[in-house]
Amino acid sequence: MDRWRGKVAIVTGAAGGIGSAMVETLLKEDLKVVAVDNNSTRLEELTTRFKNKTKSLHGYLVNVTNDAEVVKFYQKISESLGSVHILINCAGIVRQDTLIEGKTDTWRTVLDTNILGLCIMTRETVKIMRENNIDGHIIHIGSAAGHTVPNFPEINVYPASKFAVRALTETYRQELNRFGLKIKVTCISPGRVDTLIARNNDVAVDKNFDDAPGLEPRDIANCVLYVLSTPLHVQVHEICIKPVGETLV
Repeated sequence: MDRWRGKVAIVTGAAGGIGSAMVETLLKEDLKVVAVDNNSTRLEELTTRFKNKTKSLHGYLVNVTNDAEVVKFYQKISESLGSVHILINCAGIVRQDTLIEGKTDTWRTVLDTNILGLCIMTRETVKIMRENNIDGHIIHIGSAAGHTVPNFPEINVYPASKFAVRALTETYRQELNRFGLKIKVTCISPGRVDTLIARNNDVAVDKNFDDAPGLEPRDIANCVLYVLSTPLHVQVHEICIKPVGETLV
């Protein structure tokens, strides 16, 4: 991790369980961490928690699905912190509904956040990395639901959005190669993790889900440390991580 010390890492969905663990882990590795979230209350709680411990955490309220907001955000980052070296796309949501009778707005919210938000953030990050000749690293947090569709009611487009994240990871790898860029891209697909998204009232789950073995957010953060610490010639394309005993997917 030595080559990343003092460098800038952006974490989206930073106020959530995995995102928060990611922020804490990267701060311990002496990175400058930019925490991005669209929930002002949780973002303030996150930045307040570290206020007296470090000056390396910078919180920004950003809707990753809004082009104008994201572009303005990157302008601010470039002016205040300089180049971006790492992007970790943690932002993701699930909403209860069906495909047969569901509301278009519900689907659109999930697809916009889980797919388009990821694409917008990645596009702007790659732009900065190219302009500054940075061999950076982009990490997408996917889901085991992007490998096998879990048999849970009313999760509608969520698995499809996570299958898309895996497809996008490979597409990014091919495009980065085509342009001769040495920017790494990785997808990490966790099984059940005990986070806000798993306990959200909008998630249609049952007792089997609640009682199932689960990972902790720091387990995913440790996966990120692993892929970031690999040699320059090594690309970890994908990691699927599950708790021991998981039978959900």
